[in-house]
Amino acid sequence: MPSVRIIGAGLAGSEAAWQCARRGVQVELIEMRPVRCTPAHQTADFAELVCSNSLKSDSENTAPWLLKEEMRRGRSLLLEIARECAVPAGHALAVDRVTFAAKVTEAISREALITVRREEATRIEEDQVTVIATGPLTSEALAGEIARLSVSQGSSKTPHLYFYDSISPIVEADSIDMARVYMAARYDKGSADYINCPMTREEYDRFYDALLAAQSVEEREWEKLNYFESCLPIEEIARRGRDTLRFGPMKPVGLKDPRTGRMPYAVVQLRQENLRADSYNLVGFQNHLKFGEQARVLRMIPGLESARFLRYGQIHRNTYINSPALLRETLQMKTHPGVLFAGQICGVEGYVESIATGLMAGINAAALALGLEPVPPPRASAFGSLTHYVAHAEAKTFQPANITFDLLPALENKIRDRKERHRMQCELALKRFDEWMEQTGAMAVKA
Repeated sequence: MPSVRIIGAGLAGSEAAWQCARRGVQVELIEMRPVRCTPAHQTADFAELVCSNSLKSDSENTAPWLLKEEMRRGRSLLLEIARECAVPAGHALAVDRVTFAAKVTEAISREALITVRREEATRIEEDQVTVIATGPLTSEALAGEIARLSVSQGSSKTPHLYFYDSISPIVEADSIDMARVYMAARYDKGSADYINCPMTREEYDRFYDALLAAQSVEEREWEKLNYFESCLPIEEIARRGRDTLRFGPMKPVGLKDPRTGRMPYAVVQLRQENLRADSYNLVGFQNHLKFGEQARVLRMIPGLESARFLRYGQIHRNTYINSPALLRETLQMKTHPGVLFAGQICGVEGYVESIATGLMAGINAAALALGLEPVPPPRASAFGSLTHYVAHAEAKTFQPANITFDLLPALENKIRDRKERHRMQCELALKRFDEWMEQTGAMAVKA
């Protein structure tokens, strides 16, 4: 029976394994946890979400919605489970993290064509179709193997790049002073599922000054870290100017306080963390402060004066390859076509993007195992635009990317109205994606 080896049972690896099994391909899924843990994970479950519980906007004709719609049409297992585990989050898709990971683990473990091995992979066999989906916390041993393959490919570029990602704090729901906060969604878009902690100018100024004065972990050593621009710690954002937080994670625009009828000077938003609604995370409040300092500073936020923290913010290293120098649009290595990459290690940023590349790598790995030639998704689709970026961005300045309309090709006819332009881009993308699915027989798969 044709077989595929998948290293890493995170979001991308789990989705890739499922896609291979649906196509009648035997899968050997290797996951090192709990034999060897990572600095960020807390369980041994597959597809454990670390930084947030949000799978981004579900609003029609947005770029994240488009990618998820293509995933739905591609019958993504993880997206289906995410819908089952959804928690209220306005117009976004957010999940109960514990339930989500447990359900993914259960679904993958009971699939007859998937054999799970709990051990650290330290060797990549080039004669075996392999998907590397080890995520941003790839072990040093496997990173060395990836470097070996990259060098043998003749790349003159650095095969590995590093940036530092952040984790937001989580507080117990019953420790929030609900008399000082209000429920709302920005611009009343979707249901009012977010807890909003409003600040006056005086409260904001005190919070800002305290944040800048707070001590970071290993402060001197971390001063020159290459943070990912879209996930900066709040103290790094604050250092760029007094109002930067008010135009970033504390932006009050569209969050009118129903009790006053006015927009606050600044707002901290909390999003439900699980189905029981007994915990909330501070949206966009990732940081690298000492735990005691976090407790002191964050309790200056109105409504969080007596907050009990279930998790403090943290920083961890993310690893990704120099994909433009190494990968094709099918996520195969250029000179080792039996080796594919998926998830954050291949140069995408975000949970949805990781699952999408896992789905793509699974389809292509199954094709290789069955003796077929992988066909890249159409450039006009969200899938195609994401993999096109990964394969063709400027190698010297390559950084991971989220799905945005900037990645999609421009329409032939210019449309000035932004909403209409995005609607047309989505319509074209889905049409091309459906054609590709039909053309490649994506598919002849098991029900």
